[in-house]
Amino acid sequence: MVRPTLSTTTSSPATVTADVLVVGVRPGTDGGPATLAPSAAGPVDALTDLDLASIGATGAKDQLVRLPGTGVTATGIALVGLGSATGPAAIRAAAGSAVRQLPTVASITLALPTDSAELVDAALEGAALGAYSFARHKGAGTTGPTRGDQEITVVAASDVDDATVRPAIVADAATLVRDLVNTAAGDLGPADVADVALAQAEGLPLTVEVLDETALEEQGFGGILGVGRGSERPPRLVVVRYAPESATKHLALVGKGITFDSGGLSLKPAGSMLGMKTDMTGAATVLAATVAAARLGLDVRVTAWLCLAENMPSGSATRPGDVLTLKNGKTVEVTNTDAEGRLVLGDGMAAASLEQPDAIVDVATLTGAQVVALGDRTTGLMGSDDLVAQVRAVAASVAEPIWPMPLPEELDARLASEIADMVNATVGNPAGGMLLAGKFLERFVGEGIPWAHLDIAGPSENKGGGYGWLGKGATGVMVRTLISLAEELQAK
Repeated sequence: MVRPTLSTTTSSPATVTADVLVVGVRPGTDGGPATLAPSAAGPVDALTDLDLASIGATGAKDQLVRLPGTGVTATGIALVGLGSATGPAAIRAAAGSAVRQLPTVASITLALPTDSAELVDAALEGAALGAYSFARHKGAGTTGPTRGDQEITVVAASDVDDATVRPAIVADAATLVRDLVNTAAGDLGPADVADVALAQAEGLPLTVEVLDETALEEQGFGGILGVGRGSERPPRLVVVRYAPESATKHLALVGKGITFDSGGLSLKPAGSMLGMKTDMTGAATVLAATVAAARLGLDVRVTAWLCLAENMPSGSATRPGDVLTLKNGKTVEVTNTDAEGRLVLGDGMAAASLEQPDAIVDVATLTGAQVVALGDRTTGLMGSDDLVAQVRAVAASVAEPIWPMPLPEELDARLASEIADMVNATVGNPAGGMLLAGKFLERFVGEGIPWAHLDIAGPSENKGGGYGWLGKGATGVMVRTLISLAEELQAK
């Protein structure tokens, strides 16, 4: 894991010795010219008379204009667009965008309008997130920009104690998710994810339990076993527990961990299989959020359930029409082996419910219908009204787009099976596919337990150009929301 070195300074931006000094630009109002945004330590005098229009600096989000370091002690200057919005989200995005677009710069000082502890935190977090790179599969002779261990400093109005601690932990959590999701599926089977969980727990107040295929059989996890039956790499259930003695609240996080999804015997078309290494994003997300809770020392109990399997076609694979018995005793007629995520989640949610947590949140790249309905950047949210409202508010506070969706009662009829308690999909009827999956999962939540379901099928991966602190590839979406949710629960 490549980590930037984070720090703050109260020095004048004109006197910093970084390789690049980053200064913010605001768009003009009412057709007026763009303007330089003063840093937390005041304006950069050497840039006061700069003609922004002549160099094309408009202040638009994600715009970066490089200049020589004339009049300052930094080697170079970069002007980054702040956009018209203000507040932590805008600062986080601008800081992340600048660092993302300066991949080979060894030292960067961000002289942005960070005149409060909250804005300093946002800038540090954005910068750390923007410094991400993934080079595991690059060959020894690879040429082109390669990001090293950057030194990133944020100009603050006054000294902020421990300012870098939380941003670094949050960025590390997102990096863990992105590293796991970006790794080729051939290098990351269920047992490999279990090994990562064990390694992450070292030195932290975490316990990790790994259930192999024998234990899964003995303990009745028929969904995970059924999905993983066709692969040579057997399934795993990994339970990661963070349980401080003084905690009075318990948050259960359940993650879909399909390390590769071929669709099973309901085989996907070749084009649809590309990118299916990302189908374990939910499991990576709940692992990272739990590790972060432990590193932050939160006073809340967090348990992560990583439901891991590889969905492959073979002579031993589950067939369409087979019936599986899940952890809570409910039986499922598998009408589509490519609707496998809800089967592993059903097991995990039923097991989590046995511990009677104060809330269950499941995270999954669950349905293509989520992408159709909400696009590539907005997470679908379903579940219990009060918890849905809370998760929605928390997600908004960290600027992760999310939208609540209904769980209509009339969809229950579509889950009816003639030979089992329910079917897992309605083949030939795609209407409301995201909602139908939610109705299926609802049946595995213990009575009276608040529950929220996060469908991150689209937002889990950025397939287009970079924006804000995100480059192409895995995004780590919702890990920041889960960390903030855990922090909010401890306060209650």
